[in-house]
Amino acid sequence: MADVVNLRQARKHKRRDDKAQQAAENRAKHGRTKAEKDRAAAEAERVGRRLDQAKLTRDP
Repeated sequence: MADVVNLRQARKHKRRDDKAQQAAENRAKHGRTKAEKDRAAAEAERVGRRLDQAKLTRDP
């Protein structure tokens, strides 16, 4: 005998699975790893320090 399937619940499960798959694709496409974020932050900090060191000060 076949199992009874609630179509409403089956549609919800399918929609959830589709959204989870789309989210995984978006994470792979747009996401950055923690190491990449840390590297970018360190680079920005280094550039900021270099810029501050190159500033000229004027005494009135």
